[in-house]
Parts: sequence; C-alpha cells; structure tokens
Amino acid sequence: MLNNGKGILFSPAEEWRVERKKKTHKLNQKYNSLDEYDPEARREVLREILGELNENVTFQGPVTFHYGVNTKVGKCTFVNFNFTCQDDGEVVIGEHCDFGPNVTILTPVHPMLPEERLKLKCPDGESRRLCYALPVHIGDNCWICANVTILPGVTIGEGCVIGAGSVVTHSIPAHSFAAGNPCRVIREITEADSMKYKPEILGDCEVIE
Repeated sequence: MLNNGKGILFSPAEEWRVERKKKTHKLNQKYNSLDEYDPEARREVLREILGELNENVTFQGPVTFHYGVNTKVGKCTFVNFNFTCQDDGEVVIGEHCDFGPNVTILTPVHPMLPEERLKLKCPDGESRRLCYALPVHIGDNCWICANVTILPGVTIGEGCVIGAGSVVTHSIPAHSFAAGNPCRVIREITEADSMKYKPEILGDCEVIE
C-alpha cells in the first residue's frame, strides 16, 4: 500500500506517488472504455488497479480511483454507475455489498487554515503542500444507496443500509439504517424488516428460511 496508514502528513507530489496516480488514472480510462459485456477484460484491468480484488466483484463503471492500490474489495460486491474512490488512505469494502449510483469515498484531509494548506515545513527543511489520510472501512452485507458520500475516517459496520443522498461524517454501528446530512442512525435493522411481512411486495415469491 502507498499510504502510511497512520494519518500522518505526506506530500501528494512525491514522484512515486505521482507515478502511481498516473498509472491508475490511465487504467481508469481503459476500464471505462471497455464493453461492460466483456467482464474478463474488465476484471484484468481491475486487478491492475486494486490492492485486492476477490471473486464475483462487479463495477458497472465509469469508475474513478485515485491510487487504486490502497483499496480492497470483498467477494460478491456490486458497485453501480459513477463510483469515485479517492483512496490516498486505506479503503476496505466487505463481501456481498451493494452500492447505488454516484457513491463517493474520500480519505484525504487537508489543513483547515489556508496558509497551512498552501505549505508546511517538512523534516528536510523544505516547504510543501501536505495532506493526510484517514481510512474508510465498510463491513460485509452493506447497502450503500445512491449519491452517498463517505468521508475520511468512517467505519460502517456490517449489515448497514445508508440512505440515498447521505453524507457519512461519523462511523455507523452494525445493522443500522442511517441517513441524512450529516448521516445519523435512524433505527436498528431487525427481523421485522423481513420481506415476509410485506406480502404486497413479495407477491408470489418466498423468503428463504
């Protein structure tokens, strides 16, 4: 991985970081140009982009990864249109997750003061633009609905549903339905949410016991 994982300031202009970003951005373009009905070709590109790619993962595309190598994706996860992942820090997405269109995951953080955003003094005595990054972790079996933005340092526990249009600023406990800007826990997800209690929607289908 290319980040230090400790939320410590670094220069995004370091040559090796710039080279990795160039490589990933070109791979983004390559992925987005491929026919969605050519999954093997797309998977080969994803293997080059991501730090870890497990089986049966689908990114509908277009995708935009910043580094790519800092992102791990669990098996059987589906990501819909227009996914953006600014993975200056670690991003871990669990198994059997579903993402709606236009989801954005952010890890980098910049200084609040404008003069400090412009430059800070580095250990070598040089002044540079610096930022830091905080990890994002998403547990197994989560549904991240359309137009959700997940901010740096957030952990979303397993089995969560994040409502459409939410801006997730703080971590969300497992098995929660959370929504809003800022995103807040609305309630716990329980057995009472089963489709078996919604016969008008279930129709002639059945819940598998």
